[in-house]
Amino acid sequence: MTRVTLIASKPQPPADDGPPQLFDRPLLRQRKDRAAREFRDYDFLYARVADDLLDRVESISRDFDTCLVIGGGGAVGRALKDRPQARAKIGKVIEADLSPKMAGLSEHPAVALDEEILPVREGSVDLVLSCLSLHWTNDLVGALIQINYALKPDGFFAGSVLGGSTLSELRASMSKAEEAADREPERRVSPFADTIDMAGLVSRAGFTMPVSDIDRVTARYGNSFVLMRDLRKMGETSVLTDRSRTPGTKSLFVTTAQAYSADYAHEDGKIPATFEIINFGGWAPHPDQPKPKRPGSATRRLADALGVEEQDAGDKAGR
Repeated sequence: MTRVTLIASKPQPPADDGPPQLFDRPLLRQRKDRAAREFRDYDFLYARVADDLLDRVESISRDFDTCLVIGGGGAVGRALKDRPQARAKIGKVIEADLSPKMAGLSEHPAVALDEEILPVREGSVDLVLSCLSLHWTNDLVGALIQINYALKPDGFFAGSVLGGSTLSELRASMSKAEEAADREPERRVSPFADTIDMAGLVSRAGFTMPVSDIDRVTARYGNSFVLMRDLRKMGETSVLTDRSRTPGTKSLFVTTAQAYSADYAHEDGKIPATFEIINFGGWAPHPDQPKPKRPGSATRRLADALGVEEQDAGDKAGR
């Protein structure tokens, strides 16, 4: 196991006008520490995201001396072993995680740190990759700003988070089970990021040329109990600050499993579980980067470029 350097970040009390504290971060660290024991057997989502992140690195026609990986339990570093093209483009790799034990799964130099208070020197890395970590932050834009701060000018950032359609079947089935038991529905599954304009958030954080896209993955399980076991082994169970402190009853989860199968099961009896992965990225500003031209500076008509006949604003197409 990799020796992990612990980097202590002094917790900052949330400002009165700061972002709401949706997530219990100390509990998240505990859950991740517990999941690290068997994480390699349940890391299929992280492996998929790691490959996608490295695809993006390979598509860039430049090299990166230093790469900081945030989250993923060492998945990016493991994927690099089978990606010689990506490995040739990256010099030093440092993998980081909120959980020391998750960081210890890395095969590269590893650090345990809090991405909400990123203790990285300004302009010290060329590349930052975030592997299914930032959806647990209470202030996503603030975390992105700190990543931008850590990058050298013209450094590149790419990340992935779980989106709002994730586990939609499980959430609907649990709500149905609670209604059947005449109980007030409780938030037992974390509210993942909605399918929002991630490119817009990246731009707000000061990155240039922001991009985003969505990847939807459907995994199949024998029943919802197996699905919930896998979520625990991934360290992806709810850490909502206002979560219910009363454990769900056995009958609630049995009814959930029945509702899940009744509403979603395939012909072979297996149930689908949707994972929506939102990918996004951008560049740290640099004076030599391409800039949009000022309005009115075009020297060629759009109609000429498209090879069509220009119409007056008052004309209707087809007339």
